[in-house]
Amino acid sequence: MRRRVELSTDSASEGVKNVKVKQISVFLENKSGRLAEVTRVLGDNNVNIRALSIADTTDFGILRLIVNKPQEANEALKREGFMVSETEVIAVEVPDRPGGLADVLWELGVAGINIEYLYAFIGRSAGNALVVFRVEDCEGAIAALNKKNIRVLGGDEVYAL
Repeated sequence: MRRRVELSTDSASEGVKNVKVKQISVFLENKSGRLAEVTRVLGDNNVNIRALSIADTTDFGILRLIVNKPQEANEALKREGFMVSETEVIAVEVPDRPGGLADVLWELGVAGINIEYLYAFIGRSAGNALVVFRVEDCEGAIAALNKKNIRVLGGDEVYAL
């Protein structure tokens, strides 16, 4: 039997405005030193990495980043010749306990929201884990999670962590 736990919060996200987070994706050749180059460019431009994920194939990789200053990161990486794109994702507070992620995933599934990918966030929020979700329908996902009192953090809040 599935256990359902609803989260409560005194600052639940209202609507869908200002709760999407900008994710930077960097396309990298799969060769030694490329990841170090990206992180050096970010560090030299005072950009701090908040979350990251790497997906790779034999020839190339996609580095997905949440940073404190997405605009600056995008511009700095492009100046250095990296191929960069920006995608909207959502950052969701997930109870840090067995089954916490399953409960959130269940609610998205019930709402018919397809998850393209997800990855964990480096920090925590109010004692909960943070998970970054790329979904087909951000607005629908935010509305479904808000309806169940599952907290979706705003971009500015995420960048400041």
